[in-house]
Amino acid sequence: MRASIPSPDPVFAQFSLGPLTIHTYALCIIAGIIAAVLITQRRLGSRGAEPGTVLDVIIWAVPLGIVGARFYHVFTHVGDYFYPGANIWAIFAIWDGGNALYGSLLGGAVGAWIGCRIAGIRLWSFADALAPAMLVAQAIGRLGNWFNHELFGLPTTLPWGLEIESSNPKFPEGLAEGTLFHPLFLYEMIWNLVGVAIILLLERRIALRWGKAFAVYLIWYGLGRSWLEAIRIDPTSDGLFGIPANVWASFVAIGLGVALFVIQSVRHPEPETSIFRDGVGPKAAQPA
Repeated sequence: MRASIPSPDPVFAQFSLGPLTIHTYALCIIAGIIAAVLITQRRLGSRGAEPGTVLDVIIWAVPLGIVGARFYHVFTHVGDYFYPGANIWAIFAIWDGGNALYGSLLGGAVGAWIGCRIAGIRLWSFADALAPAMLVAQAIGRLGNWFNHELFGLPTTLPWGLEIESSNPKFPEGLAEGTLFHPLFLYEMIWNLVGVAIILLLERRIALRWGKAFAVYLIWYGLGRSWLEAIRIDPTSDGLFGIPANVWASFVAIGLGVALFVIQSVRHPEPETSIFRDGVGPKAAQPA
């Protein structure tokens, strides 16, 4: 009998709580957001931020991030949502999976910019505090893909191959029942947690401020996501020249990360002495 990673029983994908249907995928996303908030607040607080500052920012960043994640997914999987007889409301069914990280970065960045302006925090200072927290949140959120029986790669005979039932709509045609697949959700979880360790280690050795910690995040995540998407076979995003949109987005993330690191290193060789925007300081230090 081959060793393998079983997919959870579908009964665990959702459960009822009174009149409500709770989706495990959504719980994983929420758990990831909570973890990110706690980690970011601790890191930002150690740099002078008031308690609750992160909440002031994420009240804008999270909703816009969720909207961006969903719409990026929908418009890179057009064939799954726009066809004769399609249920148009499925576009909004985020609890069924299909929330693209790159879309959440775009939407969340807009929300973070708004929140940071209101809170008086430099956007890059917030982004640096957020960088490892983002990777932790993404690692936790990937558990939701496991419960949804999705995010798997090419067939494998390795002992950690993932079991996917042949009745799953995402099961590739022509493969025998019992075929095992690379557990991409697990690979990404491990990759993300290694990235957390790398950012924290680099912060001890060099000054990762002025957006440079976030630049390392973009590079690390982009590298990992590009090779994971290359071996992914459950429905991937539409793209150009046969390359999925998420791979292109990964290349863009890597390029932006490199550019951000170089530009900020040149613009700001000095240490970051304050996370507050010019003319702004901690509320406790401001006159009544």
